[in-house]
Amino acid sequence: MCLIVVGWRVHADYPLLVAANRDEFYARPTAPAGRWPSAQQVIGGRDLEAGGTWLGITESGRFAAVTNVREPGMGSGQRSRGELTRDFLLADSPPIDYARNIDKAAFSGFNLLLADGDSLLYCSNRDGEPQVLAAGIYGLSNHRLDTPWPKLQTAREKFTRAIGDLPDEAGLFALLADNSIVPDENLPQTGVPLEWERLLSAIFVQSATYGTRASTLVWQKSDAGIRLHERSFGPHGEPLQSSLISTGV
Repeated sequence: MCLIVVGWRVHADYPLLVAANRDEFYARPTAPAGRWPSAQQVIGGRDLEAGGTWLGITESGRFAAVTNVREPGMGSGQRSRGELTRDFLLADSPPIDYARNIDKAAFSGFNLLLADGDSLLYCSNRDGEPQVLAAGIYGLSNHRLDTPWPKLQTAREKFTRAIGDLPDEAGLFALLADNSIVPDENLPQTGVPLEWERLLSAIFVQSATYGTRASTLVWQKSDAGIRLHERSFGPHGEPLQSSLISTGV
């Protein structure tokens, strides 16, 4: 998952709103969003290589999403970052308790968003102690929370405008489909070659081998209903399928 915008208690009808793109190599085996065969209360995609997930929500409103920290040359952690989201979704502990018990040294650089209906929390093994977030709109990519990368700033601005149109999702999906490349003079310098900085500067990433695999919208309604709507993509951004799961929305 390489871009997440989340609105926490900024909409009267939807206390949790999420718009997210998962960027990954197309060759990595993946199951599209749906109820998990072994845990029907969990809704989300599944990484079939390591067994975790990049994003998911449960019928009770537990939400988790993870992004990696872009740090070229660093060694790999012993465990898959997708375990962090999977294990939270299958647990029942509050986000702050779960975060404090993570073995941060076992994972490559990660950013994690956790919610349970009562609180939204951000934690990272590259950014100090876990933070319980106040009401607001937040953006997360492959660095710290709200790092002012151009695509993240654009995404937050478009998200702020689009949530006013809900339940119409068109504006949020249009945000996630923005494939504009940032001019070279505005690119962040994250240690990858210039060609990759350009490719990854878009909200919607597309190439022959790597890009946005899924665009996902998540809503939690004030009456506890939830909705997850995902669009999947292949090489060069080719549309593949759409998945919609909702309870009471």
